[in-house]
Amino acid sequence: MKLGVLLRRFLVPSPVVTIVYLIRFRCKVSLRAEVDLCREIRLGRGTEIGPFAKLKATVGELRVGSHVSIGSGCFIAADRGGVEIGDHCMIGPNSCIVGNNYRYDRLDVPTCLQEKTSKGIRIGDNVWIGAGAVVMDGARIESGAIVAPNSVVAGKVPKDAIVQGNPARVVFTRR
Repeated sequence: MKLGVLLRRFLVPSPVVTIVYLIRFRCKVSLRAEVDLCREIRLGRGTEIGPFAKLKATVGELRVGSHVSIGSGCFIAADRGGVEIGDHCMIGPNSCIVGNNYRYDRLDVPTCLQEKTSKGIRIGDNVWIGAGAVVMDGARIESGAIVAPNSVVAGKVPKDAIVQGNPARVVFTRR
């Protein structure tokens, strides 16, 4: 990890981070949230980040649209592929959105020592991600979709679909 990132993560007090994001993007970051203070994170106007949420972006870009609600305990991490969240989205408490993965094809090398990959994650406008849901690297969630609580999304979710399960499957389409 770069020295600058390390210093910003551990030495900048949370009230400073909250004030910087309020002034820069007109959004509300809880004093108990952990949001990296870096150029790679862009938050939309009116976005609210709950307590104990963690937003990390050291390599790739994390773009969050306007009027997005990120619940308490959420973990969102962007890598080279980036993470993009549209406008007017709701992300339930304890959800996890991780924009990277590890290769695991070599049996002679421990998985944690194999190459990291990052396809990125794209979430459209007006998406509701239920509490405890997991959105994995490479996922595409189209506008108007709803992800049921505790579901795991690894692929594409069509526009206006409601998905649930592990892996998440379409159970209903909003019309």
